[in-house]
Amino acid sequence: MNHLRFLRYADEVARAGSIRQAAERLHVAPSAVNRRIQDLEDELGTPLFERLPRGMRLTAAGELFVRYIRGRSSELERVRSEIEDLQGLRRGAVRLVASQALAPRFLPAAVNDFAAEHPLVAFDARIGDHVQAADALRSFESDLALVFNLAPESDIERVCAVEQKLMAIMHKRHPLAKSKTLRLSDCADYPVVLPNRDTGGRQLLERFLARSSTRIRAMVESNSFEFLRGCLYDGRSISFQMAIGAAAEAPDIVARDIEDRGFPRGELVLASLRGRQLPVIAYAFAEFLRKRLTGAQAADAR
Repeated sequence: MNHLRFLRYADEVARAGSIRQAAERLHVAPSAVNRRIQDLEDELGTPLFERLPRGMRLTAAGELFVRYIRGRSSELERVRSEIEDLQGLRRGAVRLVASQALAPRFLPAAVNDFAAEHPLVAFDARIGDHVQAADALRSFESDLALVFNLAPESDIERVCAVEQKLMAIMHKRHPLAKSKTLRLSDCADYPVVLPNRDTGGRQLLERFLARSSTRIRAMVESNSFEFLRGCLYDGRSISFQMAIGAAAEAPDIVARDIEDRGFPRGELVLASLRGRQLPVIAYAFAEFLRKRLTGAQAADAR
């Protein structure tokens, strides 16, 4: 299937924006990559890239062609997966984009449990927000997305969606840790450290604060949940996180419900690209995640 390898050259140049960088990633000579790009352009009768002083940029025709390449590669992976499934091998790769709150505990546990049943499966798990997840699905860079507050889109298929509470988290030495539930106004008297505005939990909190008389000012903002957890060890700072992530905190960190009326709940969405037939193993993992998520939701409701 050398022709597929040559198509990958064009895809890699599109991703890297440079023939030299693409060649390094592909472990081939830059001249070989350039020659294959020119061959493709000659065959199609149109330039696929603009040659710029600082690299390569897709033309409109190039964007269409690269989308075709990625779709074809995705379809080939699906067929390979089905062939392996017929042989009883259940191998292949699952590519997933997930929210940061799932990274410490939920996602590793899910991957490990699934891999225990399917030891030949490889995973490519990336952390991103709902915008990055949707883009990865559309570009065929990911099979699945598991992210908070993924907006309904006509080309995105929701496999399942489960409700998640937004909770306050703090060190067990914090004065408020003795209370089982809190009001948001209780938290305003202490330093607050918050994830940046790209995260689902922060967006929910901001929307609630916009219609609340309580005022909270972030002392620290960060895109790293691990850094924010570290800030809680002063025994006075408070942060906020979705329940599925709050439950994964370190032993010294506790999570508390906020009892204000209308305090927000988010939606954790498992999704794939509508109309795309997933590889067998990716579909199996999606079903595994769906059952785990809905089972956890049922347990919380009891």
